[in-house]
Amino acid sequence: MSEQTNHFKVAIIGSGPAGLTAAIYTARANLNPVVFEGLQPGGQLTITTEVENFPGFEHGIQGPELMDIMRKQAHRFGAQSIYKDITEVDFSKRPFKLKSYDEEYYADAVIISTGASARLLGLESEAKYMGYGVSACATCDGFFFKGLKVIVVGGGDTAMEEANFLTKFASEVIIVHRRDEFRASKIMLDRAKKNPKIKFVTNKVIKEVLGVEEGGKKRMTGVLLEDTKDHSVTQLDADGLFIAIGHKPNTELFKNYLEMDETGYLIVKPGSTYTNVEGVFAAGDVADKKYRQAITAAGTGCMAALDAERWLEAQES
Repeated sequence: MSEQTNHFKVAIIGSGPAGLTAAIYTARANLNPVVFEGLQPGGQLTITTEVENFPGFEHGIQGPELMDIMRKQAHRFGAQSIYKDITEVDFSKRPFKLKSYDEEYYADAVIISTGASARLLGLESEAKYMGYGVSACATCDGFFFKGLKVIVVGGGDTAMEEANFLTKFASEVIIVHRRDEFRASKIMLDRAKKNPKIKFVTNKVIKEVLGVEEGGKKRMTGVLLEDTKDHSVTQLDADGLFIAIGHKPNTELFKNYLEMDETGYLIVKPGSTYTNVEGVFAAGDVADKKYRQAITAAGTGCMAALDAERWLEAQES
């Protein structure tokens, strides 16, 4: 392809709720956006089975289906999807250059919505029961564990916060941590310790997630715990496992150009989606370590689209 046909007014990197909302808005503004959907189109929601807290869906909706509807909506207004990963960027001059392996693309404005990935334990059995008892988001899935026993793995503020939140639904919450000291702030730890529904199991790591398959349906039934000191293995029965060992924003690609915090979250100008590079905007979990919900990601996707549209207008005038 020539540089001409590979030149877009707006390129959106990432295709979760933030990227696809940005696509809907920029497409409706006649900016003919291209969305680089990467190899996991739809982002984190594609591994979320049931989404019950996205406004407009009274009876809930499957995560992949919600993303599919958003994508079709963006396409209806003229957005284009390219199912490729962006492997390299050059934000040093405009038009910005994006590379997908050996293919080059150019864009006048870029919206980054590459999201964040929950840090996982990395077990095969964890992947097998993801969405079937194993979750990386208590606020998304806690509701499904009413009256059930769940495990939260982690030792930081996220783990304490998720454990406290889960006590609204679960009958018992067990925090499993690999050490006997916690990274969590004192206030969060004390709150968890005072909660009568929360128990602590320390110096243990999860070795395997256990489960059963009945009538074509699978569900998690417990975990195997390994003691970090004497390596003995015990079984702990539970209906759910919440991984709360943090998130990692997918920002490796932008290291040389964009300002980020110590964890790697992109820093935006307060009240906007502007990054430190003129013409590059950030939306969704890539810049949000606080809320991390589909609806807040969609909201910032809308903001990024409006910011980009106004910025492009200002360049032309």
